[in-house]
Amino acid sequence: MSGAEEQMQQLRSKATELLLREEWRDSIQLYSELIDLCQSQISNTHEHSDPDHLSKLHKSLCVAFSNRAEARSKLQHFTQALNDCDQALQIEATHFKTLICKGKILLCLNRYFNALDCFKAALFDPQGNGNLDIVNEYLEKCKKLEFQSRTGSFDLSDWVLNGFRGKPLELAEYIGPVKVNRSEISGRGLFATKNIDAGTLVLVTKAIAIERGILGGQDSAENAQLVMWKNFIDKVKEAVTRCQRTQLLIDMLSTGENEAGLEVPDMSIFRPEIEENGCSNNQKLDMDKILSILDVNSLVEEAVSAKVLGKNSDFYGVGLWILVSFINHSCNPNARRLHVGDYVIVHASRDVKAGEEITFMYFDALSPLEKRVEMSLSWGFNCRCSRCKFEEAVCSKQELREIEIGLEKGVDVGGAVYRLEEGMKRWAVRGKGKGYLRASFWAAYAEVYGSDRSMKRWGRRIPAMETVVDSVVEVMGSDERLLKVAVEGLKKSGGVVEFERAMKLGRGFYGKVIKKQALRTLLEIGINDKGY
Repeated sequence: MSGAEEQMQQLRSKATELLLREEWRDSIQLYSELIDLCQSQISNTHEHSDPDHLSKLHKSLCVAFSNRAEARSKLQHFTQALNDCDQALQIEATHFKTLICKGKILLCLNRYFNALDCFKAALFDPQGNGNLDIVNEYLEKCKKLEFQSRTGSFDLSDWVLNGFRGKPLELAEYIGPVKVNRSEISGRGLFATKNIDAGTLVLVTKAIAIERGILGGQDSAENAQLVMWKNFIDKVKEAVTRCQRTQLLIDMLSTGENEAGLEVPDMSIFRPEIEENGCSNNQKLDMDKILSILDVNSLVEEAVSAKVLGKNSDFYGVGLWILVSFINHSCNPNARRLHVGDYVIVHASRDVKAGEEITFMYFDALSPLEKRVEMSLSWGFNCRCSRCKFEEAVCSKQELREIEIGLEKGVDVGGAVYRLEEGMKRWAVRGKGKGYLRASFWAAYAEVYGSDRSMKRWGRRIPAMETVVDSVVEVMGSDERLLKVAVEGLKKSGGVVEFERAMKLGRGFYGKVIKKQALRTLLEIGINDKGY
């Protein structure tokens, strides 16, 4: 055995040992040395003089590239790992281990169709005969995720019915009929490109980074949030450093300044099928800009427009989801989001027309105008949605202000609701206007409908609960508090119409990703959990 061959054998043995011990960085370094040595030996070996030796060198080089790809993928250096896979497959086009490694990397990058090709090719490698079950498992997984990504056909029902137990759900990235465009609300927004029914999926996307923790009392909670924020920033920094494309996506987001001058990105840039643009670990990061972007665009999981499903509901979580960051606030929102694992599922909470902007409420919009103005200013903007503009005109009426003051002082809520309804008749408030004002005073309506005593006194003099709920849902979309009142009404009457109303509200709140039986279970769970 020559000195070079002995050196290669030692490098191969040590690198493999490090790989098995999951010491990824050290194994990458040794595999790199082995690859350089193999390539040097190949260039110095004449094809006709020793074809067997040359064949062995090519085989060693293929395995070295494959193993380095595996180590790099474990560090989530996916672009470099893919390059290694391609180098190995140039030497042996059906190399089983490399095809599996490349397929798994493409799965992580949500490039399901390409991953499917890799796993199909792996079936034809004789080395895979003893691993057909593994290959078929990956094939089925790929087919499922590719179908979800292409059609938006997600179903969380079994997971819900199983009490959120079992393996974490694996979801595909999905972008529905939406696009980014200039917004009259602020800067850029996300818009529907066709009519979307309530409960219909808008998008599913995984966090760039997320940090969770348990908050204690007030003082400890503040300290815990600061630690979590620091950890979250570190995770974003790591993600940006690791992949140039991630940095490009984050750079598109607003820092809160010069909104009008920001570019409107084409939707293709957000689709996972797009090729990686390469990684750049040496590029200098503008951390001040990234911190400004995170300050403006990061989301907490447990929010007024969100619902956390599964074990993460016990934690406080903050994360960054790129496309969700383009969704602006409105006091008459049309979308909600579910948090499942590291994914956000956005769906329409009411019917949305083509060309309409997709919006969340950033704060509690089931509140009077004055409180909403205070909350919007605390968020750093002044809401100018259609509802706020309407209520600015109506709320100049002294009587409306008197009703609000009376409720703050503890007057009879039934009387206040009756006075508001009579006032709307005199002010000629019609259609959505009624829904806007009823939403602003929803707490009073809910108290009346939830009290047998109030209903006995005022029930015949104010609109039926169903009428008020429907008018608020029309302008606000489904909300947990509206759902609570509807379900309580169902329990009292038990009618088919009431059941269908509760289910329709449930679809607006949870989305169509949860089917009928699971939705019924969730409504019961929600009620028990809240102690109603």
